[in-house]
Parts: sequence; structure tokens; C-alpha cells
Amino acid sequence: MDAAEALTLLMSPAGRVDPYPTYERLRAHGPVVEAGPGFYVVTGYAEADELLRDPRLGVMDDAARDRVWPGWRDSAAVTSISRSMLRTNPPEHSRMRRLAAGAFSPRRIAGMRDVVTAQADELIDTMLDRARRGDEVDVLADFAYPLPVGVICALLGVPAADRPLFRRWAADLTGILEPEITPAELAVADRGAAELRRYFTELVESRRRAPADDLTTALVRVHDADGERLSGDELLANLVVLLVAGFETTTNLLGNGLVVLLAHPRAADALREHPDLAPAYVEELLRYDSPVQLTTRLSTDRVRAGGIDLPPGAWTLLLLGAANRDPRRYPQPDRFDPWRAQAHPLSFGAGPHYCIGAGLARLEAQVAFPLLLRRLPGLALVGPPRRRTRLTLRGYEAMPVTLGTPAAADRGTPAGAPPGTP
Repeated sequence: MDAAEALTLLMSPAGRVDPYPTYERLRAHGPVVEAGPGFYVVTGYAEADELLRDPRLGVMDDAARDRVWPGWRDSAAVTSISRSMLRTNPPEHSRMRRLAAGAFSPRRIAGMRDVVTAQADELIDTMLDRARRGDEVDVLADFAYPLPVGVICALLGVPAADRPLFRRWAADLTGILEPEITPAELAVADRGAAELRRYFTELVESRRRAPADDLTTALVRVHDADGERLSGDELLANLVVLLVAGFETTTNLLGNGLVVLLAHPRAADALREHPDLAPAYVEELLRYDSPVQLTTRLSTDRVRAGGIDLPPGAWTLLLLGAANRDPRRYPQPDRFDPWRAQAHPLSFGAGPHYCIGAGLARLEAQVAFPLLLRRLPGLALVGPPRRRTRLTLRGYEAMPVTLGTPAAADRGTPAGAPPGTP
């Protein structure tokens, strides 16, 4: 199978649900391969890491969109995303990122641990109540979504009553991040973008009338003081992206990771008994089944990677999920091994576009996994969970579970000491 055929397979529904075998077909052609005229695919860890950090590669800007998609301005989803830090290059990207960075500083995130733990405990209590009433429990809908959406909405100042609105809107909008999208899928993404933009337009006006101690108020003040630092379109676009990225990736990390842990009971037992192991577990879960599988870059100058010259204007697909399983970087890459000496996965990217909320996502996962395992030792899946047919943002659609008998004294997180390798 040549690289172009493998790429076609990867974009098919079956290829999206389980991309890892196709990654290996692509890897057989080298860490960087030309899959079409001016189009390159990267599967190697070192090559992806290098290219993500190289200033000669950037995200698609307006001029490039005009060349490949003349009608892009007619799409609410494309125009919204294109005005955010997600899809802009320096200096615009750097300017916008600095305005939001303070809310995601290491110190600020470390101070949120108790709040995240309390929210996770409350969600587990609610799941237990549902199980006692005989209601179905879906750990994705009842825990993996409301935990991160609650955290990011608190940062943005979104009222708790509004948080259930966002799951469908975000799922619709993020279709625009897929490497291929049909006209019907684009129409769905446009509807999601329009709903989110409408919501945040109203929230911005609300914060002008009644400022609060939240990121939305802070960004509104920047815009109102100096529209050159943050335009109105940039304000709305970044609020949308901060919300969606703030929970979509973490929801998938929690769902993907829980399925992996339940399939590896010995590793789950070790984490249950020793929650201090959580940081290493989260890194390996990010590597093993990344919630973000790919990103794209456009070269502005000639770049050499993996023994291949990428010409100016080359369009590059960086397969982060493949890079995270590069055998040159990770021995036995298809094996889940939370005791790896160094993981450092590329799941949150690298370089200027490294995910601004990566630290927050890690904190939420480090709290959630040991807490779920300790308070719900009988947690088990009800049949195979359903995968979404998405490639960029990899996750599950639903995850029904049984809870079993909860731990006798199941509130609060005990201190743990990392053991030796089990």
C-alpha cells in the first residue's frame, strides 16, 4: 500500500475509528513521506517535534485560505476559528495568547487542585445516586464532560445553568478541525459556531454591565480599552476556542484513558493504591491514545525533515498519534506502560502553538483517574463503548458503566507513596 492509499484509508470511517494500523502503513514509507504534490505526512516523533517548533512552518492564514478555499468567509465556523489564537501566526498569535496566558499559569493551575477534586467528588456522588435509583450511568456524560466543562466555565465566568448547552454546540463546531469535511458536516459546524458566537456575544454584553472576576471580563476590558490589542472578532473567537478546547480535549483524555485503565486492571490497581503515580500515568495515557491525533502546518520557506526537502508552500499533516507510537522513541510503543522513563508525548503539540490549557487538562486527569478508581473499585464498562468517527479529536460517543459497590470510606483523596514497578 503506497502512502496515498494509506492516507485514503486513514480518512475512511474505519480508519478514523482505529487509526493506529494505518499509521504503521504510513510509517513504513519513512518518518516523513510525500503523499501528493506539495503534501507531506509526518509519523516520526523527532521530525514532528522539530517541525512544530520551526518558525518556517505556521498555520494556514487568510491568504492561504483564499488560495485553496475562496468561499471560506461564507462559513461561520471557519471565520470564527480563523480569528482565534488557534489559527493565527505570530505576531497576532503571540499578542492574543499573552492576553489569556495568565489564567493558565502553573501557579494558578496548581491552586485549582482542591476545586477540581471537590467537583470530581460531587460528580461521583451524583453517579452513585443515579445508580441507586436504577438509572443508566454514562461516565462520559456524567463525569468526563461535566468535570472539564465546569472548570473552564468557572474560569470564563459562564453560569453553571448554561453549561449543558455546550456539548452539542462544541461537537458540531469541532467538525471543522477534521482534515476532510463534507458540505453537510460544514453546515453542522456552521450552526454550532453561530450558537456559540451568539452565546458569547450576550455574555460579553453581560460582563460590560456587571464585571466579574473571570477571564471573560478581563478580555472584555482589554478590547474596550484598546481594540488594536484585541478586536471584537478576536474577542468572540478566542472565548469560543478557550471554551471548546478547554473541555473537548480533556473529555476525550478522560474517556480514552479510563477505557485503557479498565483494560489493564493491574496498572489500575497500582494507581488506585498510589495516587501519587497519577502524573506518570497521565503522560502515558496521552501517549498511548492521544485525544488530539493530528495538526497541520504550511511552510513559508524550504525545510528539511526526515531526509526530505519540504518546499515553500508545502502542506504538512503531522500525525501526533503516530509520533507518540514511534518505535525509535518508545520501545514497544503499542504497549501501555505507565512506568516508562520518559514519555513527553506530543499530544498537546509543541512550539508556539503548544496547547495553552495543557497544564489544566493534566491536573484534571491527575485528579480524576485515581479518584474514580478508588471511590468506584467495581467500575466496569457495559459492553464496548462507541467511538466517534472523528480523527483529529479522538474520543468516545457514549460510555455506559456499572459502578459496583462503592468503597466504604470513599470521600477524600488519601496520600500515596509511589511503589516500585509492580
